[in-house]
Order: sequence, then structure tokens, then C-alpha cells
Amino acid sequence: MLIPGGGNVAKKDVIHSYIPNSVPDTKKQMMEEIGIKSIEELYVDVPQKFRLKKKLNLPALASEHEVKRHVEKLLAKNKTRRDMPIFLGAGCWPHYVPAVVDAIVQRTEFLTSYTPYQPEISQGILQALFEYQSMICELTAMEVANSSMYDWASALGEAARMAARLTQRTEILIPRIIHFERFATLRTYAEPAGLKITPVLYDSETGQLDIEDLKNKISNETAAVYIENPTYLGLIETKVKEIAEETHDQKALFIVGVDPISLGILKPPGKYDADIVVGEGQPLGNHMNYGGPSLGILACRNERQLIRQMPGRVIGMTTTMDDSKTGFCMALQAREQHIRREKATSNICTNEALCALASAVYLALLGPRGLKELGEVIMFKTSYAMQLLAKIEAVEVPIFKSPHFKEFAVKFNSADMTMREINENLLKHGIQGGKDLTEEFPELGKTALYCFTEIHSKEEIDRLAQALKNVLGGES
Repeated sequence: MLIPGGGNVAKKDVIHSYIPNSVPDTKKQMMEEIGIKSIEELYVDVPQKFRLKKKLNLPALASEHEVKRHVEKLLAKNKTRRDMPIFLGAGCWPHYVPAVVDAIVQRTEFLTSYTPYQPEISQGILQALFEYQSMICELTAMEVANSSMYDWASALGEAARMAARLTQRTEILIPRIIHFERFATLRTYAEPAGLKITPVLYDSETGQLDIEDLKNKISNETAAVYIENPTYLGLIETKVKEIAEETHDQKALFIVGVDPISLGILKPPGKYDADIVVGEGQPLGNHMNYGGPSLGILACRNERQLIRQMPGRVIGMTTTMDDSKTGFCMALQAREQHIRREKATSNICTNEALCALASAVYLALLGPRGLKELGEVIMFKTSYAMQLLAKIEAVEVPIFKSPHFKEFAVKFNSADMTMREINENLLKHGIQGGKDLTEEFPELGKTALYCFTEIHSKEEIDRLAQALKNVLGGES
């Protein structure tokens, strides 16, 4: 019995409007094909104590129109960039995505191609990923890049394990100032491999990596030193060459994490002797999308040992046997777990192909000059916001005496409000404030991380400053 508009009927009679296999004859045929007499047999391995013994409290079946109306009502509760200015970054940043990026990635030949397991019939997506790799190499000044990871955190975890395999050492030094989720992911990667994660302190005045603490902690057990530039709090590391030299003197690998947008104006990691570069590709033409999917960047020097240990896909360019045509193929995929099982260097055997394509389109559209201009605009707006917020009573900014890019920490000296209450009051003014850092960095006091990009107008930054004055002054 088909019930397009809902209704109460016996369970055995229900043919679900949206599940073709709920038709009794179809279900019976499927069960006969796999050799079972009841659906319960599919769950025989699940202990009885874990099975739900009661009916789910679900509404009656509804028509497509009713379901759509219900979902739209739920979605209407969301607030997006279109509804309010957002000054929240911390790993997923509000940037402008040109219309041409969406137009290309939504073409069916790209949108429906998952990953090129059959290279001979996947030349389009293979070429697109090859172009992505080439642009990432140019951007980071590295020589080899894979065709993407899941996100910055997974790229960092893989880079740490790469370094451990190559050096046969067990310690990874990381900065104290790091996103807690990135740290948690790194720890998840490290523990099964027997790796030790050791934080390096930051200079209390500049917020940058404490070189003396690095020298005290680095040893012949150190597989890699990892830094971020800009850091999680938006600081630009100014002693990267010194860190690289200290790392290489101990025969460890130097891993650098980047926000790729910053490389339009900052020296790329390859120019200060990084061995492996990781980062987050979301700013390169990918929408925030409620926090995902994301795009992990991973690149390294052109050294055989490094390349052989790199996880994920690497797309290569070749020619036909008579050299008449150019072709693209997957290289070095023997490292993957679907081929080598437990001998694989990583359990990642896929990529974020569509996000990588979006980044390739974005980078090709901007070009070196456009990326430089974008970086300059972001620096200008960051500086303007910092100067404006510094004028507000009970606000301390900047906390650290360092150059900043896109983000900076703001300290609130208001005694009668928590950071959560400040952000809730900003929402009442139609503004999404910064990320609460109180639990991650209690030593900084009541602080939040604010983000400023090319999409934030002067009027919006002025509006933020006025709203903070009202909130901290007791106005609702």
C-alpha cells in the first residue's frame, strides 16, 4: 500500500515512498538472492543487548512537499554570512568564492567523478589534479605535491609519520600555539606509531616559537620540528631560518604548516628550507559549508626517500608510446592500503578531488598578481581592525608584539562578563564574534580569536567596534 501523504498502517503493509526496496516482492527477491529468510538474519552478529527492542518514535510518512516544507523551516533557523558579518575563523575562514569556481566544479563530469581508479578513462579529472599539484608546488616552493588530503590536521598527522619513518626517530616537536583539534588529530596519528609529541613554548612577548626552548628540547630522538606560519593566532614567525637550521643541525625534518592565502605576500616555506609543507586549502575557492569538507595540502622536496613515503595520490604526466599525445596517470599508488594492505604507508587511499579542483580553478583565476593583491588587502584590513579595536576601553590588542596576518587574539578585561556572554551579546547585535580561546590558552586570560578577510568591509569592521563598545559598556 503506497502512502504518499502519511497515515498509520501495519508495518508489513508499508511501502515507503522514498525507498524502492521496500516493495515486498523486491525485498523477497533480494532476500532469496543472498540466502536469508528474514531481515533479522542480517543482524545476527549484533548481540541482543545492543538491539533496540521498541519502535522508533517517528512521524507518519509525509509527501515530498510536506518534507520539503519541514526541512526549509529548519534551515530558516540558520544564520549565514548573508545574514550577518562573521569574524570567526580559526581554521575555517570566510573568503569570497568567485562564481566561475562553482560553475566549473558543478559540471557533471567533475561533480560525479569520485576518484580516478581507472586512469585510462579519467583523463579530465587526472589533468585537473595534476594542475592542482603543480600550483601547490609553485605556491609553496616545493617540488612534489600529492593530489590532496582530507584537511590540514590529517596532512599534519601523515607528515609526522613520514618524518618518523624516514629518520627512524620517535619524537615530534610542535608549537604550544596550535589548534586543539589539529593537536588531537596529530596525537591520534602518533600514538599507534609509538610517537611522542612534545610542545615547544612560545615567547611571552612576541608569541612566536621560543628558540631557546626549542634548543633545549630538540635531540637525536627528534624526527621533526613542526611550526605554523602564520600561527594559529595569526602571528607571522620571523625566525624561520634559525628554526630550520637548528632542526637540520640535529638531522631532523622541518615541517611547516601554512594558510596558502598568506603565500601571496609571505616567503614560501621552500625558500626557508622546509622539508615538508602541510596546510589548509579551504581558503582557496572552497566555501565554509558548515565546517567541511575541507582540503589538506601536503608537499615535499624532490627527494626519492621523501616522495616514496608520501601518502595519498600523486598524479603524473606522461606521453603515449609514440610520443604523439600527452596523458595523465596515477603514480606511486602502490603505497596505498587497498593495494599493499598493512604494508601501506597510510590508510588514506582517496582524496578531496572536488575541493582540489576548486582550489586549482581559484589559483588559476587569481594568478600570482591577484594572490599578492588579495594578501595585501587582508593585511590592510587586519591592521585597520587591530588599530580600531585597540581604542576600545577594556580591550587589549594586540596581545603579542608581532606582525599578524588575517587573525589576531583580543583580550577582554571586563570583569563582569564571560567570553561566552560577550559573544552572545554580539549575536544580539547581529554579529558573529571571534573564537573563545579561554579553555585552550588559559594563560592568556579572557581572549577570543578574530578573523578579517577581503570580504569584511570597513563598515562591517566599524560596526563590530561599535557593537563591542555597547556590549562592554553594558548596553544590550
